[in-house]
Amino acid sequence: MLPFQRGAPCTVVVCRGCCCGDRRKNPGFDHAWQLDRLRAAAAASGGTFTVRTTDCLGPCDQANVLVVQPSTAARQSGARAVWIGFATDDDATEEIIGWAEAGGPGVAEPPTALEMQFVKAPRGSRARGRR
Repeated sequence: MLPFQRGAPCTVVVCRGCCCGDRRKNPGFDHAWQLDRLRAAAAASGGTFTVRTTDCLGPCDQANVLVVQPSTAARQSGARAVWIGFATDDDATEEIIGWAEAGGPGVAEPPTALEMQFVKAPRGSRARGRR
């Protein structure tokens, strides 16, 4: 975390449940690379964002699903989590990293191409298992 930040930084939640991260559902994409790349970028970010995984976020028909949660400060200013679907290419992964490094929801504008992958959060969504 940067010295001027208070509370939690922006967090990228990566679904790795029944469909997300499954080579049978999305063949040809290196799901392990995606998670490794996100974690490496977070480690190198100096605390500007973190990454965690969850077993299932819910909208399995839109796999791979990630949620970019705002930092504590951004959330207190009204920012809300942003759900991203169909994140099954290197460009989407890099755009997510760039946005999270810039501060994420409520701090930085998302890349236009990434906005086209925003999906609605499922009603009553809750992460079932966190890792």
